This record gives sequence, structure tokens and C-alpha cells, in this order.
Amino acid sequence: MSYLDRNFVLDLDTKDPLAKFKSEFIVDDPQLCYLDGNSLGRLPKRTITAVTDFMTKEWGPELVSGWSHWVDEAQPTGDLLGKSALGAAAGQILVCDTTSVNFYQLCVAAIKARPNRKTVITDAANFPTDRYILEGIAKQFGLNLVIIQNEDPNVATNERITTEVLAPYLNDDVAMVTFQIIQYRSGARSEVKAITDQVRAIGGLVLWDASHAIGAIELDLDNSGVDLCVGCTYKYGNSGPGSPAWLYVSKRIQNELQVPIQGWFAQEAQFEMGPKFEKAESIRGFQIASPSLIGIRCVQSAFNMINEAGITQIAKKSAQGTELMIDLYDHWLKPLGFELNTPRNSDHRGGHISLVHPDAAQICVALRTLSKVIPDYRTPNSIRVAISPLATSYVEVWDGFARIRDLVASGEYKKVKESGSRVT
Repeated sequence: MSYLDRNFVLDLDTKDPLAKFKSEFIVDDPQLCYLDGNSLGRLPKRTITAVTDFMTKEWGPELVSGWSHWVDEAQPTGDLLGKSALGAAAGQILVCDTTSVNFYQLCVAAIKARPNRKTVITDAANFPTDRYILEGIAKQFGLNLVIIQNEDPNVATNERITTEVLAPYLNDDVAMVTFQIIQYRSGARSEVKAITDQVRAIGGLVLWDASHAIGAIELDLDNSGVDLCVGCTYKYGNSGPGSPAWLYVSKRIQNELQVPIQGWFAQEAQFEMGPKFEKAESIRGFQIASPSLIGIRCVQSAFNMINEAGITQIAKKSAQGTELMIDLYDHWLKPLGFELNTPRNSDHRGGHISLVHPDAAQICVALRTLSKVIPDYRTPNSIRVAISPLATSYVEVWDGFARIRDLVASGEYKKVKESGSRVT
């Protein structure tokens, strides 16, 4: 028996301790193989109840009086994320704003905390938003932005950042280093603790982006000595499109940092409406404004499910699911001209893999229109496919890969034109 045998994979589902959670999601088309939970997770049924209850039992009858218990929801919701998925003790995480806003906030705070240093380091494979924001910050403050060319296989394998890759760029002028924990395109996993220790040893701070990691792998921010981290909630977190993001600031450095956007929620005596800003000493000192309550209820609902399932079990399924995908790639897709741009070692990858093909964009469109398979496409030539451990069965992955094989082997995908959509 092997992964090539569908009955073997069906048996994996029978033994899967997380299998029961699949029924907790809205599945409109049982024939659809949804392999894009790394981009947007499915809708949990309990979220519909949570949002409806908020509107009918709180917002409706309570009106503005509801703010008496809504005002601080960003903090306990952050604690929930810390406990369920991030390995972070209470009082260090806020669920608020967007990943981009949080990233800007913490970047500037970190840089200003190292005033005599002028160098910031990131990588070419980093998510575009992070790179664009860093470029703007570098121009704004006259910084030296160093970009490691890890898309070059001579520099890094599968875009993966290691201490060896980073070492030549470090010196006593480095204020901040920022990378993704999981590379958005390749799925490669960075060495979080080792890199954090490495940068702290030269006096710099590290800001991690966990957007493609949270809810897919086991994270241990506190014990890894992480300074700063941001991430979204709508991927493996299943909290909905545009759901609130989160930020993590270690208790070690909360009082050391000053945020650039000094919103009134960060004011120590918030409702005194005083003339001068005085930053709250707790994690609230990093909150800008009113939290999105409907969004927060979506986050609470989804991450309570993650807490029930257990991040250890989730991470195990991610590892086995990506192992299944890589094995099917080896036997079915490699002979058809695909290449794998993801580490084979499960400790070096996240919940998705990257399949490289010259016709990747066209294949992606054809999979959606002809084969009822939803992956996504990332330039210049990558198809990303993922297992979302709570919502995806092993056989859904198997069936999806069988359809990819059949579509490409037949050449039928060549009859489909690219969609012309901005979204791929």
C-alpha cells in the first residue's frame, strides 16, 4: 500500500483524528477539490451562528452600551490565538487592523528603537506588501534596505532563509531583519529561533510575518525568543476574507517600543480624552483604533475550533498532507514537466507546496474551469496547492492531484484561455 493507492488514502481519512472537523465547514460542492486554503480558508458553520448572535443579541439590543464589554476584545482574542496557535503567553497579542498596518507599525517601532543603526534586511522572495512597505520606510527615514536575492538557487534552496544565508549580511549597523516564517510562494520554512538568536546577538530586532504559517504548523513564539510577529487570520485560520490581522510584541520589549501611529486605543487614560498621548504600558499600547467586532467574532469562532483540534495534530496533518502531495508529484506530475520548489524535509516547509510549470497560469485556469480543482497561481510560474488540515481530507488532495495529472497529460488545458482576472 502507498499514497498512489486511493484506498490507502481513504484509510488515512478513516484514522484521521481531525476528520470530524470537515463537517463543520460549508461545502457547497462536494465534488470540488479545494486546495487553496493557504489563500482563503473555508467558512466554518459555527461562524455563521457567532456573527448572527452578535448582531441579534448584542449589537441590536445593546446598541452603544455594548462598548462596555466590546472595547477590549482585541486583547483576549489575541490571547486565544497565542494559546491555540502561536505558543505565546497572554498579554502579547492583539487582533486588530490589517497585516500591512501592523507590519508598518512594528517595522517603524523596531527601527526607531535602534536609532544609531541604518540597515534593514529582508529577502527578494518576501511577500510583496512587506517589501513595498519596507521600501517606503527606507525612503522615509533614509535607511539602507538590503534585499537577499534568495530567488536565486545559488543563494538559497527553495527560497529558504537559514542562518548561513543570512550571516554575510549581518553587522552592527543592522537595526531590523524581517522575513516570512513560511515563504508565500515556495512554502519553505525559515529557521525562526536560530535566526532570531543570530540577529539579537548583533543587537538587532527581528520581525516575523507568520501569515502563511499560523494554523498550519506549530509555532512557539515565546520559547523561540521572538521579538515581533504579525500575521493574518483568513488563510489556515478560516476567519473570512478581510478578517482582522494580529500583532505580537514580546513582553520583553513592549515598553521599549513606540509606535508611529498613536491611536486613542493606545492611550493609557483612553476616555479622559487628554491633550497629550501617553502610551499604555500593556499590549494595548500597540492598538490604533476601534476593533472590528464582527471580524473578531469570526476570528474567535475559527480559533476556538483550532484550539479544540490542537495545533500539534494540525501540524502533523500538514506534514503528512504535504508528504502525500510530494509523493504524488514524484509519480504523476514530474514526468509531465512539473518541478517542485518546496523542501522535501517536513521540518523545512509549511502547509502548501509549489509546483513549477511553464504553463502554470493556463493550467490553473483550466483546473478551475474544467476539473473542479482550485489551487492558485503565483508569478512567474508556480501553482500553489495546500492542505488545510481541518477542512481538507486526504482523499480530496489525492483526487485533486489525479485531476491535475489527467488534465495536463491530455493537453486539454491548452484549449483554455487565461481568465484576465486580477485574482489568480
